Amino acid sequence: MSTVELALRVFIVDDEPPARSRLRDLLHDCSEQLPLEVVGEASNGQEALDKLMETPADVVLLDIRMPQMDGIELAQHLNKLFKPPVIIFTTAYDAYAIKAFELHAIDYLLKPVRLKRLFEALTRARAAVPVRTEVLRELLPEPRKHFSIHERGKIHLVPVEQVLFLRAELKYVTARTAGHEYLLEESLTALEKEFAARYVRIHRNCLVAKEAIEGFERGGEDNAESAGWMVKLKGLDELLAISRRQQHILKEFG
Repeated sequence: MSTVELALRVFIVDDEPPARSRLRDLLHDCSEQLPLEVVGEASNGQEALDKLMETPADVVLLDIRMPQMDGIELAQHLNKLFKPPVIIFTTAYDAYAIKAFELHAIDYLLKPVRLKRLFEALTRARAAVPVRTEVLRELLPEPRKHFSIHERGKIHLVPVEQVLFLRAELKYVTARTAGHEYLLEESLTALEKEFAARYVRIHRNCLVAKEAIEGFERGGEDNAESAGWMVKLKGLDELLAISRRQQHILKEFG
């Protein structure tokens, strides 16, 4: 088997050009002892996801602190790729992050990155497996800013702030924006917990964005499952039923 086939494919993600340049130089030095190939780089999460869908990598050197989307959230979205890469986080000193990484045996590099540490991390990466999404969510102090949606073999990022409601249907959750519906392979209970500040439950199978609530209307028959009230959301014609158990939101948001 040729050296090219054995080369470790490395991708760099950092919003600062000097940091990317330093990593390229260090990787060049590492390549003298470890077969590797830099297959690309990106300055933000969306760019990284787009490029990695087209050009797979074995390892991603991923900065944690980036605008729009931090590295830990991006790592969650990268886990939905057909063959997720191994992530090595890069960070300026952050006691909380380092303690969490060490607890979960997640590899990280302190900035400024040193050649010896990078070489060690890349050597370990050959035998490593991607970090589980559940573990990454534990590390993220705030809710995600995007949902990642699988469509036609691609992963699309949908801003959470655009999603008006989340409704469980069979084994999927429908995420509804003003113009589109998307399917999430996630649990409504987990979504409710993660986004408690943004969404409120109106029914056992539905969460709505608090800021999108425009008003309430009587509708349907009053029965054991429905209190006969519906919620109207900004930007949507569809009315959503409020269950008897959740009718307290009439007072909270009315």
